[in-house]
Amino acid sequence: MWKKIKQLIFAVIVLNIVFIIGGRFFNPPITITQLGGLFEYGKLHRDYISYDEMGDNVKRAVIASEDQKFFIHNGFDYDAIEKAMKSNEAGKKLRGGSTISQQTAKNVFLWQGRSWIRKGLETVYTFIIEKAWGKDIILERYLNSIEMGQGVFGVEAASQYYFGKSSKNLTKSEAAWIAAVLPNPKKYDPKNPSAYLSKKHNWIMRQMRNVSLK
Repeated sequence: MWKKIKQLIFAVIVLNIVFIIGGRFFNPPITITQLGGLFEYGKLHRDYISYDEMGDNVKRAVIASEDQKFFIHNGFDYDAIEKAMKSNEAGKKLRGGSTISQQTAKNVFLWQGRSWIRKGLETVYTFIIEKAWGKDIILERYLNSIEMGQGVFGVEAASQYYFGKSSKNLTKSEAAWIAAVLPNPKKYDPKNPSAYLSKKHNWIMRQMRNVSLK
């Protein structure tokens, strides 16, 4: 029995190493979140593209919206985590402090949810991909795998779905609309924006001026 357990643990470790090394060179064939979207909506709009094909506007918009310290932190934004903890302890609207690196680890390797097990694994994967992949690859994997609508994954599919054009041709305003749906793409729709989404869009537009892609 113990021998089988050790073999299983070894197999899991080897499989994870293969996934991590492979992720350095290739986008994931499919993720658990994408499978969930396929089962929920009966469709999967996704089009993986390279980092250079994405265009700077959508990169800046998403970084401005989700993680403005992306290029200077080590995978974890401790100030954001502290603010999130204080906000949640005060009984305010539940908020997270996850960086783009953490979200990439979750989206590529894990599943959605708030369990301590998943959060612990997310921390481990985040540390590893920061060391093994680097920022550009992490951002590319994130922008290709992130859910951006009902059954819509990645910035290229979102660009085609919302604006009928490639992500590299998005204007600053269009890129900001796409970024504005995060982190709740199932609820918000740039085609029919709420007052809140319009306000967030304007905020992202202002913040994009402060984002450097290096």
